[in-house]
Amino acid sequence: MLEVIVTDKREEALDICSFELARIDARPLPVFSAGSHIDVQIAPGLVRQYSLCNPPEESHRYLIGVLLDPTSRGGSKAMHQQIVVGQTLMISEPRNLFPLEHSADRTLLFAGGIGITPILCMAERLAHSGADFELHYSARSSERAAFQARLRASSFASKVHVHFDDAAPAQRLDLARLLRDPQPSTHLYVCGPTGYMEFVLRSAREQGWQEDTLHREYFAAAVNVQASGTSFEVELASSGEVFVIAPDQTIIDVLYDAGIDIPVSCEQGICGTCVTRVLEGEPDHRDSFLTESEKARNNQFTPCCSRAKSARLVLDI
Repeated sequence: MLEVIVTDKREEALDICSFELARIDARPLPVFSAGSHIDVQIAPGLVRQYSLCNPPEESHRYLIGVLLDPTSRGGSKAMHQQIVVGQTLMISEPRNLFPLEHSADRTLLFAGGIGITPILCMAERLAHSGADFELHYSARSSERAAFQARLRASSFASKVHVHFDDAAPAQRLDLARLLRDPQPSTHLYVCGPTGYMEFVLRSAREQGWQEDTLHREYFAAAVNVQASGTSFEVELASSGEVFVIAPDQTIIDVLYDAGIDIPVSCEQGICGTCVTRVLEGEPDHRDSFLTESEKARNNQFTPCCSRAKSARLVLDI
């Protein structure tokens, strides 16, 4: 964990604030790549993940954007209402679970609302390398779209297209036109509300896009993450120990109580920190991190929220 200080906080749009973080001793921060995020310890026991949205060439600061979520479980509300300039925070080093495919001949970037944060960083990186790309930014209205001034002033402003729900129909997002005739060397990246992302991904699949060219990052867990299920057993391959997971328990919680620590962060199946190999059995995948093809292989799963369809899972632990 790194100790940083909040050097700037500003309102970027309605209910969206940005936070600039720097090391207290002014030393360079660890390098990061476009699509990376950090864990922010907002308070004891309250950790949230936020995408970095400053140019990845920078090392003197990290910039994150935070939406004040009306259904907040405490994280975004605390960031907006309690975190101020001059305050110190503990953060993790950057991790990238949403990396760019640099061999792509062309890249299409789609951002919905607060999903602009990793997408903006990607656009900065692609522009810096001279890559061929377009950025399509959708929001309910102009007042809810963050970083507009930065986009207009950027070197890639001509590649940016904004789409607002309350504006003229002519500027609406036309996915049928944008996604037709997919090329295997073109990659698509999407981030934003779940409904928006599913709309973009479904449209791409209907147009014949291949799964390995579709990339997404969720900010919210699937609806069924917290749903209970029947009890099942988990066996640890290294020791043979068997644990019973009750309907109202998670695998992570049961193993933690037994002194077995699996790295975990979001606990909602969206960050991928806890992905664990499955040697036997069939998982009940409830995460939003693994792709459909990865889930179909049933050789890994997210124990923070997923369960089992079989009576027992044997884990590579």
